[in-house]
Amino acid sequence: MIPARPQSAGLRDVYAVWLLFFLTAVAIFVTYWRLPPSELWKVHNSGFIGGAGRAFVFLSFSAAVAAIGILPIVVERLEDRRADLLGLVAIILCATVALPGVQTESHLDPKWSNLPAVVGVALAFTLTLWATRDGRREFVRTSLEGDAARLFVGGLSLFFAAPYIAAEIGFFLDGVPVLGSIFLTGAIRAEPGAGYSHAAVHHGHHHGMDGFLLAVSALLLSRLVGSIRRRLLRALTADYLALLLVYGLTNQVQDLWTEQIVKRGWTSWDIPNVLHPSLSAAWAAMIASGLVIYALALRPRRGLFSQAR
Repeated sequence: MIPARPQSAGLRDVYAVWLLFFLTAVAIFVTYWRLPPSELWKVHNSGFIGGAGRAFVFLSFSAAVAAIGILPIVVERLEDRRADLLGLVAIILCATVALPGVQTESHLDPKWSNLPAVVGVALAFTLTLWATRDGRREFVRTSLEGDAARLFVGGLSLFFAAPYIAAEIGFFLDGVPVLGSIFLTGAIRAEPGAGYSHAAVHHGHHHGMDGFLLAVSALLLSRLVGSIRRRLLRALTADYLALLLVYGLTNQVQDLWTEQIVKRGWTSWDIPNVLHPSLSAAWAAMIASGLVIYALALRPRRGLFSQAR
């Protein structure tokens, strides 16, 4: 094992996560503003209202899911009971996105039920700014192996997110060198189980993009778990980030399988949708995989990704 190496203090990885979600929200706003609903997915508004509404829904999912992983890191840096209370409130608000009916794939126009999670995201960002100004500064330590593993997984996820990044800004990969021959995007294909056809990878936002964003968020935030001094909070945060990584990658793979394998006609079998929490074998497998990743990679002082103090 190569000895752990010190990193500079601060919350750069947290801000990298915020930047990813900000850029995605901007892309969603512009794409849903300029394109008609017929070229998008399950939305009915157009123009400025269409763009702002879909960006608002995105902030409730998946930004709120990532914010839950950010909050323990920034709140613990503040060592302030007021921050602890606000952080708890923010986590509860963000967690409302998991309630039935809040995030519905068949209706992606904004709803009042999206508002609590969006408020939670705003609180999480405010607490990040507070921690940047007044929080305890930490010189965290990561291993070279851990960062190499993060880079490998993140790079692989980024490559397979190519069709979703193009869709986010309202383009197909058809005609793009290399990527256009690998990914099916603009070709008209039957939507499995829906009875109609449209572009294999429709313009706009996909839950495969959510999967990519959440997986990368988990990889970045895992670099800061070791800076959490409260042992129980550190363990719970590491557990959550391990599950977030599995959840993100599973959703990305599931979306890719449908659009790149099933829509090519190579098989009619589809991977079960795991977007919403459920009592299912798929969710049991994800939780078990998260626990394995926690034990092998994120467990403080013992895992590949862990940060010794």
